[in-house]
Amino acid sequence: MAITAALVKELRDRTGAGMMDAKKALTEVAGDMEAAIDWLRTKGLAKAAKKSGRTAAEGLVAVAVDGGKGIAVEVNSETDFVAKNADFQEMVAAIAKVAQTAGTLDALKAAPLGDKTVEETITDKIATIGENMSVRRMAVLEGPCVVSYVHNAAAPGMGKIGVLVALSGDAPEFGKQVAMHVAAINPASLSEDDIDPALVEREKSILTEQARESGKPDAVIEKMIVGRMKKFFSEVTLVNQSFVINPDLTVGAAAKEAGVEITGFVRLEVGEGIEKEEEDFAAEVAKAAQG
Repeated sequence: MAITAALVKELRDRTGAGMMDAKKALTEVAGDMEAAIDWLRTKGLAKAAKKSGRTAAEGLVAVAVDGGKGIAVEVNSETDFVAKNADFQEMVAAIAKVAQTAGTLDALKAAPLGDKTVEETITDKIATIGENMSVRRMAVLEGPCVVSYVHNAAAPGMGKIGVLVALSGDAPEFGKQVAMHVAAINPASLSEDDIDPALVEREKSILTEQARESGKPDAVIEKMIVGRMKKFFSEVTLVNQSFVINPDLTVGAAAKEAGVEITGFVRLEVGEGIEKEEEDFAAEVAKAAQG
C-alpha cells in the first residue's frame, strides 16, 4: 500500500506523533492505520507527542570550549527535578558534545547521536521520563581565547546559567572573571555599537517624555537626555559597566589593564523568555496523579 501524505497526516492527527515517526510507522505495517497507531504506542512515540504541548521551562544550559570555539546549549524539561536526573544530565552532556561540530540549532537537532538523531533521542527520553523536553537554543562563540563559566552548576559544564566570553589575547583567568560578571549582571550587549537599536530608541523615548515633564527649555532637555543615555549605556553594555570584581573600573578598563580586548560574549539562562504556567499545589498534584 502506498504511504501517501494524507495517510501520514491522518496518523499524525490521531496520535500527535512527528511526521517522520508517522511515516516510519505506516511503512513498518504496510499502511495499516490501526497497526501504525499500535506501533507508535509500542515505541512510546505517541505518548511522547502528547506531552509536547506542555511548558518546558526548567532544564540545563551546557557549555563547552574546544580551542578557540565555545558552544552553549539550552535543553529544557518541565521540572527542576528532572534537570537533576543523572540520565537527563548525561543526555545534555552528549548533546553539547555533538553541538561542537553543528553550526546551527537545526543542524544540531538533525545531527546523529548514537544510532538516532538528537531530536529522536529527545523524543525517546520524553517517553522514558514522562516530561516534555526540547533543545531550545544554541550559541557559538569564537576567538583567540574563549572562556566558559557555569553558575549554579548541577554537573560539570552544565547549570542554570551558562556564559562564554571571547578575548583578543590569552588571559583565561581574567576571562573567567568577566564571565562571572556577565552571569551576575546580564548585560544587554557588548558595547554601544552593537546594542539593539529598538532598545535604544525605546529608552530614549521614555527619557525624553520624562525630561519634558520637567518643563525645562528644549536645549536643557537635550542635554538631560544625553546625560541620561550615557548612564543607560553604562548600565546595559558590558564594557561600560562597573566591574563586579573591581567596581572602581569599568569592564572595558579592566580588560585594557589585562592587555586584552573583549570581543564577544554569550549568556544563556534556563527558561529565559518562557512564560511559565502558574498552578496551585493541589492542581499540580492532581496533574501528576493523572500522568
